[in-house]
This record gives sequence, structure tokens and C-alpha cells, in this order.
Amino acid sequence: MPVSEIAIWSAMLGGLLTLAALALGDALGSRSRGSIRNLLFVVLTGASCVVMTGLPEALFPFLPGHPLMVLKASLGPLAGGVALYYLGSWLGGEREDPLVHRLTAWGGAAVFLAAVVLALLASQVSSDQFRPVLLAAAVVNMVPVLLAMVAVIRATRRGDPLARWMLLAIVCLAAMVSGLYLRGLDAPGLGSGFWLFTAVITMVYFLAATVLGILRNRHNRKLARLSRVQQGADPVTGLHTGSALIAEVEHVFWRTARQQGECSVICVNVSNLYELTDSAGPGVEHQILVTLAARVRRAAGFRCVVGQYHPRCFVVVMFTDKHAAPLNETLAHLRFMVGESLSVVDEKQVHHTFQPRLGIGVVTHAPAHAKPMDILNEAERLALAQIANWSRPQGPDATTEHEIVTAPQPLR
Repeated sequence: MPVSEIAIWSAMLGGLLTLAALALGDALGSRSRGSIRNLLFVVLTGASCVVMTGLPEALFPFLPGHPLMVLKASLGPLAGGVALYYLGSWLGGEREDPLVHRLTAWGGAAVFLAAVVLALLASQVSSDQFRPVLLAAAVVNMVPVLLAMVAVIRATRRGDPLARWMLLAIVCLAAMVSGLYLRGLDAPGLGSGFWLFTAVITMVYFLAATVLGILRNRHNRKLARLSRVQQGADPVTGLHTGSALIAEVEHVFWRTARQQGECSVICVNVSNLYELTDSAGPGVEHQILVTLAARVRRAAGFRCVVGQYHPRCFVVVMFTDKHAAPLNETLAHLRFMVGESLSVVDEKQVHHTFQPRLGIGVVTHAPAHAKPMDILNEAERLALAQIANWSRPQGPDATTEHEIVTAPQPLR
């Protein structure tokens, strides 16, 4: 094998090892079935590609030739069958499209059996008679490519948003399989330029398939997380509420009392939460709550307890000492970040601007003998009083929505 060709296949091997390392990291991080399948796909299919290039025997001439023949004949179809089965799972399995599921599952099983037969044939023939077996392996390996293309085209037409990108990956797969088997068959008239193209298209396919696999796995994990609403958490914002919030506050009070420190309970009241209900329609407040909850979390930091006393009132409980962030700095961040205007979209896709009107109440207390409910109620009372002072209209009998006291959510 020429040095230039060795350099091309070695570079491809380095790229495959990098992708395998990324897939391994994702599998160790998420420990999900999809990430493990992605890792097995990269390792198995990548190994079949490297074996077909002839790089192992070029770098290690002492390797026995007969086992390499068996690997060349069987590893490619084996990887194709496994990849086809995994593709069916990636497309949603039987719950999404029973026809595609049967196509990928039975097709993958048939290719797997063909790989076993090819391995047995390769183990019985000599090196002079190996070329027809390898040619049969190339024909068998194109079967899962064609089946995968049919399945992905059907999924694209049925509205799968990632299937169209997987279709591009399958086109690269077809070019990759053709180029690698031409290399394994020692087809004449093909130089380093064609092998470079094969190596590049191989990396494009693996990169696209790996990224698409990770995206689908993360999307499935997100849906699974959203389908399990945490008990004691608001289903819109995910913040602690009700008895769960009280338990969190009690824990912070207990920890602070042990350290002989002080706790600051901050209530951020959004007085005009339902202001856009008439113009933008009901339900738009959910968009506002999600955005404001994210802003409160960001402004408070990850060391503070953040909860939702009731829909209009966010709660931040922070431990104050010489090592913690100054209380005034946290309050400034809350007022600046939460008070910024935001854009919401109604059912007719019309954008509306919402400007939060905030009242912030703060109670700092040594929590040794403090009751969380009393502290929370006092902080909310101060927030409502601040709103009332800022927005009270002229006249002795004037009343606005900012003076309406919202009762906290009952404890469960």
C-alpha cells in the first residue's frame, strides 16, 4: 500500500476514534439505551470500515490472513444489519410506523443471518477463492442501505423533522459502502484521489449519523423528563411550590441556624401577570411565567432556593454571610433581569410586548426560631405594599389590580 494511501486511511481512523470517544462520553453521561446504541454503532461500523481499507495488514504485516478474510466478509454486513435495526428504533419503532418497524427489524435480521453465512463461507475458502465471497458481501451490504433509504424517505414524508437530514447521511452511506468495497476488491484504475473522497464521505456519514443520534436521544430524554412532572413542582415553570417549597425553606433555615447565620427571603411579585389576557388570549401567561422563572433562576444563582409561592409570586431564599453574594447585588440583578420587557406570541402568531411590573419584598431573619410561613407571608406583604405605593392612583376610592392580594397556593 502506498504511503499516501496509508496516510489517508490513518486520518480516517483518527476521525473514527474521535467520534467513538464522543459517543462513549455521551453514553457515560446519559446512560440511556439510545446513547449505548449510538456507541455500538460507531464502534462496529467503524471497525468494518477500517478492516475494508486494508490498513490493519499494511501496518501489521504479521497479522494472520484467514481471520482478516472472515472479518472482511462478515463484519460489513453485520454492521449494516445492526445499523438498520438501530435506524428503525431511531425513527420511532413500531409506535410511530409499524411498516417501517417491520422493514428495519426483519431486514436487519435477514442481513445478520447473511453475515453469518458469509463468515462461514470465508472460513472455508482459500485466499485465491475469496474474491467472489467478498463480492457477495458487497451485494449483501447494499441491501440495508437500500432498505434504510426507503425507511427514511417514508419517515420524511410522514413529517419526521430529522429524517430529511438522515436521508443525506444515507446517501453518504451508499457512496461510502461502494468506495470501501472497491478498495477491498482492489478495483483497478482508482488512485489516491478516489480513496481520499471515500475517506471524507465516510467521515461525513459518521459525523452526521452520530450527531443525529445524539439529537434524537436528547429530545427523547427531554420528553421523558417533561412527562414526569415532579411532585410539588409547578408544571409550567418546574419550580418548587406548595409543601415542597415550604420543606425547602425549612431545610435552608435549619442549615443556616446550624451555621449561626442569617437568611434573606425575597418575594418577587408580578402584579400585571394577566395584563395581556384580553388582547393576546388566555394561556399567554404560561409563556411569561416560563421566561420570568428562568430570569429569576439566573439572577438568584444556583446556590439559592428558588420557588413559586403562587403564580404571581416568585420566592428566593438565600444564605447571607461574608462569603455569599451581597444581598443588594442580588436584588439589583433580580429587578434588572426580571423587570426587562419580553415578547410573547398569541394563537394567531401575533407578537405582544409584556413589561413586568414588580414588587420586591425582603425579610432578613436569624432562622433559629423563625417559621417559614410567617417569613414568606411577611415578604409577600412587603412586595404587595411596594406595588401599591408605586401604582396607587389619585383619589380616595381608587383601586387597581395591583392592590388585589393573591392568596398563596394551598399546601398539599
